[in-house]
Amino acid sequence: MFIKRLHGAPVLQRVMATFGVRPNNDPMTRKFKMLALPFAAVALLSACVPARKYEELNARYKAMQENETSALAKAQQADAAYKDQLVTMEDLTRRKDMLERDTLTLGTSLRHMTTQYDKINSLNNQLLEKYNALLAGGNTENRKLLTDLEANRLSLQNKEDSLGVLANSLKDREAKLAVLQTELDKKDQAMKALKDRVSQALTGFEGKGLTVTQRDGQIYVSLDNKLLFPSGSTTVDAKGREALSNLAKAIENEKDLNIMVEGHTDTDKVLPGAAYKDNWDLSVLRATSVVRILQESSKVDPKRITAAGKGEYEPADPNDKAKNRRIEIVLAPDLKELYELVKEH
Repeated sequence: MFIKRLHGAPVLQRVMATFGVRPNNDPMTRKFKMLALPFAAVALLSACVPARKYEELNARYKAMQENETSALAKAQQADAAYKDQLVTMEDLTRRKDMLERDTLTLGTSLRHMTTQYDKINSLNNQLLEKYNALLAGGNTENRKLLTDLEANRLSLQNKEDSLGVLANSLKDREAKLAVLQTELDKKDQAMKALKDRVSQALTGFEGKGLTVTQRDGQIYVSLDNKLLFPSGSTTVDAKGREALSNLAKAIENEKDLNIMVEGHTDTDKVLPGAAYKDNWDLSVLRATSVVRILQESSKVDPKRITAAGKGEYEPADPNDKAKNRRIEIVLAPDLKELYELVKEH
């Protein structure tokens, strides 16, 4: 009887009107009524929530929705930028391999033409000897020998010209390849030194939910959620702040370093009533929390930091949910100058 009266109560009507639900008998309205009953009951028992308080809550809710939309959009942009960086790295490797193959081919051609040159030079010497021996012979044979000699001389000259062009091209390519290899070695050595510095700065945390690895020319700092966040939270605790602050101080002077902060979750679905919509939302919010701490703790250029949410779709270990709940901070060298160098060649 109480529920029946509540369906017709002015409080329920005001709740429905607030959310734009018309009083009809369609399934959505019935579902809304069922969900609204507890709120209406609370409203009846405790009088009405002041209108201003309701408006403040509604404004905060809309602001949270807008922040969520903005964060997701930035995460998508960051993921696209990160993929572009990977494509750039693959393109650099491909171009370097192509230069090496071209250099090998030119070297083989040079050796082959050198052999031909030696043979033609030897033949030319033989013809000169015959020419000198038969100079006093018959005019017809002399003319033939002279014709053959001139033809071989021209062929030899052409071979010499081609050999010179090929040798210069090979020398130029070898020089450019050496420059590229030197720059790649410098980048690799710089990243190794940075890894050592990062590992040293995080010594007290390694083995406690934190690992530092180097692969594919990049450094990966992986932090388990238990080191950073209380269960179900997007706020970094004191221990996590200390680790992130140490990391930020270790890398703040690296001007040619791009920093990607990736949030990862397990496959468990978000419970109803949580402050975030789903695992995408949770991973983005946690990544954004880490980015803010990196900025607040150091002089790292914000333009070099990107926050990205990966949700549940890049697990570290499909059989271990705890390992999948993590933050990965990817430190990658800026390859723009190196890419321009390869494009010029």
